[in-house]
Amino acid sequence: MTIQNTAILPSLRNWSGAFFARIGRVLNAYMTAQSRHQQVAALDAKSDEELARMGITRDRIVHYVFRDRLAF
Repeated sequence: MTIQNTAILPSLRNWSGAFFARIGRVLNAYMTAQSRHQQVAALDAKSDEELARMGITRDRIVHYVFRDRLAF
C-alpha cells in the first residue's frame, strides 16, 4: 500500500499562478511605459507652434502624456 501526498499540488499551482500573474503585470507596466515614452518623444519633436495648436506648452508635455495618472 502506498500513501500519496497531493497537498503540495494546490500550493504549487497557486505559486505558479501568482508567479505568472506577476510576470504579466511587469510586462504590462513595461509596455505602458514604453508607449508613454514614445508619446513624450513624439510631442517633444514637435515645434512650439504645433504644440500651441494642441494647447500644450513644452514644459507640460509629460503632464499631458500622464494626465490620466497625475492629479493636478
